[in-house]
Amino acid sequence: MKNEKTYELVLTALFTAIIVIMAFTPLGYIPLVVINATIIHIPVILGALFLGPKKGAFLGFIFGMTSFINNTFKAATASAFVFSPVLAYNVAGISGIFKSLYICFVPRTLVGIVPYFAYILIRRALKGEGQTGKGVVNVLAAFILTISLRAFLIRLLPDVLSTTVCTVIGLAAGCVLMAVLTAGGRRKGSANIALAYAGLAGAYTNTLFVMGGIFLLYKDAYAQAVGVAGEAVLEVIMGVVTFNGVVEAVVAAIIVAGVGIALTRIKPVYTKQM
Repeated sequence: MKNEKTYELVLTALFTAIIVIMAFTPLGYIPLVVINATIIHIPVILGALFLGPKKGAFLGFIFGMTSFINNTFKAATASAFVFSPVLAYNVAGISGIFKSLYICFVPRTLVGIVPYFAYILIRRALKGEGQTGKGVVNVLAAFILTISLRAFLIRLLPDVLSTTVCTVIGLAAGCVLMAVLTAGGRRKGSANIALAYAGLAGAYTNTLFVMGGIFLLYKDAYAQAVGVAGEAVLEVIMGVVTFNGVVEAVVAAIIVAGVGIALTRIKPVYTKQM
């Protein structure tokens, strides 16, 4: 028991150090004019899986704190104020402090919680008797790939591919993935699949909650900051979700699955309930 607690303390410190290093070097944030694309959520997701949702939430909080520090003292993007209560005060007054605290900390804390439960649910579905659970998981994977690839192509190549063509490509990719998972889906691969879903869940949690918070809490201020009309904010946000969000989710799924499988040889995924 003592060795286990020591090991978890060391692993927590390691993940914390990785988050801090990534946050204050070019490794963690990729500036994209109006918003930062980030991969710092990956150690948070891994921490949630191998240390549990409580320590995962702590790592997510650290992620949020680094975001607060970076955006307060560097302000590298036009939207920096949405992550900094200090800067938000000058934009929206007292209410801006609380809005930015929410956007900066709540989504990042959830990144340390949601992936753990996504992993547990997917793993149970895949290990269950019969084919129903596996079928649901396969359909979900195909659906996510279809809508994500369609949206990504529409944003990436709007002048090259029509919406119909993007939809067809998305559906084709989803069907191929469905066929591959159905043909090769065996229990021995359930851990890999569940880890990949956990990566997707963590990345999309960060993107959707952050961008959704910006739209709900800072629509007009965000429009002014990025130089667009108020009615165009939703389009800008959807562009971030369907481009940055898809890229971050795919990267997270691949890295979390790869690193996760390696880590399971040293320490099993945390399975105790909160």
